[in-house]
Amino acid sequence: MDKKIRLLQVIPRLDVGGAETGCKDIGQFIANQNYFSAILCSGGEQIKNIDRTKVKIFKFSVQSKNPLVIFFNIFVILFIVLFYKINIIHVRSRAPAWSCYFVSKLLGVSLISTFHGTYNFNNSLKKFYNSVMLRGNLVIAGSRFIFDHIRNNYNYPKEIFLIPRGIDINYFNPKNSNIEDLNNVRTRWGISSNNFLILLPGRLTFWKGQFLFLNTLLFLKQENLLNNISAIILGDDQGRTEYREYLLDFIREHRLEDNVKIISHETFMPSAYNACNLVLSASIEPEAFGRVAVEAQAMEKPILASNIGGSNETIIDGKTGWLFKSDDEKDLAKMIIEISKKDKSFLKDLGAKGRANVINNYTVDQMCSKTLEIYKSLV
Repeated sequence: MDKKIRLLQVIPRLDVGGAETGCKDIGQFIANQNYFSAILCSGGEQIKNIDRTKVKIFKFSVQSKNPLVIFFNIFVILFIVLFYKINIIHVRSRAPAWSCYFVSKLLGVSLISTFHGTYNFNNSLKKFYNSVMLRGNLVIAGSRFIFDHIRNNYNYPKEIFLIPRGIDINYFNPKNSNIEDLNNVRTRWGISSNNFLILLPGRLTFWKGQFLFLNTLLFLKQENLLNNISAIILGDDQGRTEYREYLLDFIREHRLEDNVKIISHETFMPSAYNACNLVLSASIEPEAFGRVAVEAQAMEKPILASNIGGSNETIIDGKTGWLFKSDDEKDLAKMIIEISKKDKSFLKDLGAKGRANVINNYTVDQMCSKTLEIYKSLV
């Protein structure tokens, strides 16, 4: 008889994001398999989406990078592990990973880490700080891009597993009965039903490419190519109010108010995807995975993304979407115009291939099942 898994996941916060969504999905999946599942975090919006009758939530300041707090958290995690008889700790961030590392050494508990980003470094001290993510029993890389990053920059461990992130294909489904009519969404946004609508989702931060996109729209306007094209930048500033105001000032200064709007939040993302003609991921730095590209394909929407990072894996260029030269507004403009002129039947066929690509490779069930097999191998 298999020994029961008793899992504790540790993450700084459970806000909206790829790492956070993956943590939530794994937590609920493990609980649904009748194993003990717990998450330690400092709070966050995603907690409300977790069934707390099945998944135990501990709240503590594990987001802090203060060395004294990291040291104190060793005792907090030590207590949780002992009291709840945890036999696997799964960490998803560096600061709490240091606390968990010492707990695992003290108690002999299995430690797993998921490498969610490139964790850039410019000196040996920062590289040493990052290396805690490789000091456990094994490491999970969320994409081939991250796998190669670990291999090329660190003395990686004996066991590193490539498990791509996954999304809920029932939620991100063009046939989802809860999807609001696209005309209603466009009316709320103040967008003409006849315009070619581009959606750029993602939190407002410079590297996500919102400013690049605005420069691209300005270029198209100057070339008199923006007449029937509208755009929505959809994302929370997460406290980056100066950047948001910078974008709004650019829009006002160049009189782009009739062409592009910034919206902070959309309650039901499938409706937002459903309302657009093209989804854009314009990141100027590599996405570790890039959920937007996968969500768009699952919704059978054309996706145009930077040719860096995870998008190179999740998009089959020319078949399930397109890639443009990263940080190149002229290439982005050229691709937007080309796609806007594509035949509807071609785009429909491309959308169907995109969804098939996601179903075959990037579902949450696949991610969770592969992760469960790793947990089982450790207990």
